[in-house]
Amino acid sequence: MDLRALDNLLAERGEPAFRSKQVWEWLARGAASYEEMTNLPAALREALAAELPISTLELEREVVSEDGTRKALFATADGRPLETVLMSYRDGRRSICVSSQSGCPLTCAFCATGRMAFGRNLTASEIVDQALHFRRRGEVNHCVFMGMGEPLMNLDAVIEACERLPDVGIATSHTTVSTVGWVPGIERLATDGPRVRLALSLHSAEPDVRSSLMPVNDRYPLDEVLQACLRWREARGKRVYIEYLMLAGVNDGPDQALVLAEALKPHEAFKVNLIPFNPTPGELTGSSPNQIAAFRSVLQRSGLPTTVRLTRGRDIAAACGQLAAGGPGTAGSASSIGSRPAAASPPLP
Repeated sequence: MDLRALDNLLAERGEPAFRSKQVWEWLARGAASYEEMTNLPAALREALAAELPISTLELEREVVSEDGTRKALFATADGRPLETVLMSYRDGRRSICVSSQSGCPLTCAFCATGRMAFGRNLTASEIVDQALHFRRRGEVNHCVFMGMGEPLMNLDAVIEACERLPDVGIATSHTTVSTVGWVPGIERLATDGPRVRLALSLHSAEPDVRSSLMPVNDRYPLDEVLQACLRWREARGKRVYIEYLMLAGVNDGPDQALVLAEALKPHEAFKVNLIPFNPTPGELTGSSPNQIAAFRSVLQRSGLPTTVRLTRGRDIAAACGQLAAGGPGTAGSASSIGSRPAAASPPLP
């Protein structure tokens, strides 16, 4: 829903200001049509249905992984592609991975999104509509800004979206914003907007290796990024989550684990999530389970809290680093849901 367009339309019709709040409350609870909004006059519901789409996004395709993960490919009103993922867990978490940009301008070597042509920043309404798409299917309670794009390059819209998510059912404490190390955004996030969690995509503590994987390291070197993260921690009182992609022969040696442990001091300020590599086009390959376990052991012996992330949605190219808007999405036993408007999607089973 384009909430600014809603406000303008209601004002043009001379409707009282509280009508906008009523519409938003229905949307946040999962309404899929204006007809469901029974506390609005029938004439207003008809006018809204005729003049303002229920979503800013058009669902192009949705696929389902063998592990239950769902990936939706959307198009914006001006034809920009983006993808969103819903992950469901046995403990009751229903976590949405949202995109903040169509494509990404930062061209990380391991990320399929970086190989797309960069489109544009998404609006706050386009970000929220990704969450509302899945809210129409059931409750959602966690959100990670780890889809397409660098969230801190679109911080105004990201903050506005984060302010809306609690109404949808996602507490601020369950919202994580990930960054490759965009220092101005980290510094601003320390004081502006809700107290969300911060995750840093690090992937190597060696400057030359990190720059080869992530060109942004040449603009914002890791030392500068980590100092910004520590200032964020001091302001927000939360530890920073470190995302570390395990790449065979690139960043997975025991000596590299020691360099990482030395860089991430004080250790109580950080927690490391080791990420098994999910296949994308290119020459990079993932570390073996034994190598990941050995790397983790070095970090833990150094006193650094470390976990290995559970991979979900790999068979539908929905896992970390695989989003590419229109790329592979029906591999393995994944089933396609087909094309249809977002608001008309049937309930999840």
